[in-house]
Amino acid sequence: MEWIINNSMYPEVLIKIAIALGLSLIIGVEREIKKKPIGLKTSAVISTFSCLLTIVSIEAAYLVPARNDINVTMDPLRLAAQIVSGIGFLGAGAILRRDNDNITGLTTAAMIWGAASIGIAVGAGFYIEAAFAVVSILFVIEVIAPLLAKFGPKRIRSKEAACIVVVSDKSKIDDLIGILNAENMKVENLRIRKLHSDTKPSVHEVDFRLNALPRKGTTQLYTELTELPYIESVEIEIFP
Repeated sequence: MEWIINNSMYPEVLIKIAIALGLSLIIGVEREIKKKPIGLKTSAVISTFSCLLTIVSIEAAYLVPARNDINVTMDPLRLAAQIVSGIGFLGAGAILRRDNDNITGLTTAAMIWGAASIGIAVGAGFYIEAAFAVVSILFVIEVIAPLLAKFGPKRIRSKEAACIVVVSDKSKIDDLIGILNAENMKVENLRIRKLHSDTKPSVHEVDFRLNALPRKGTTQLYTELTELPYIESVEIEIFP
């Protein structure tokens, strides 16, 4: 018990944990602001306990007493190395697949891995490096990426969009594609199928995958398409 009370290592350990927690809160708040599934609490837990495991891994290696009869070699970061592998399972849970061509959550999964990296770095004593990494990543996410999305090349500024339109006259499909092209929505995938009904004439469903840089808002475009006489229904989704 006296060893526990007088252990001089405790202040440094507590400072490391506090720093890891503070840096993780910066990442967590950024994720919370953007309403991502893994935010403040998860980032704090990952980073804090990664820091603790790193400290335990390092200190345990040096606490093992030397023996003359056995050559004991221990890697101070062996336990910490397993954090990088183990955290991948948690990150995989943040990746969502909406359809065959659209996957979301990759940035959040990377931030989970980053939160663990912060804990490991702080636990190993790399305070300045961990802080610089957090500031650098937030600068890219909050400054560089929005600037490129607004002023960058057209390919970067464009967004993926999905459009499902039901038309009553199949001869008007080319006219519909022309309207979308005029709105800077380039058709990249096109699927057409005939819908049968016993109560009304057959209609045709046109399913588009678009590379969109629309001049008008989604609501205005939706309103204009629904007002066309040959359009039965419209569904538009523009991915961020």
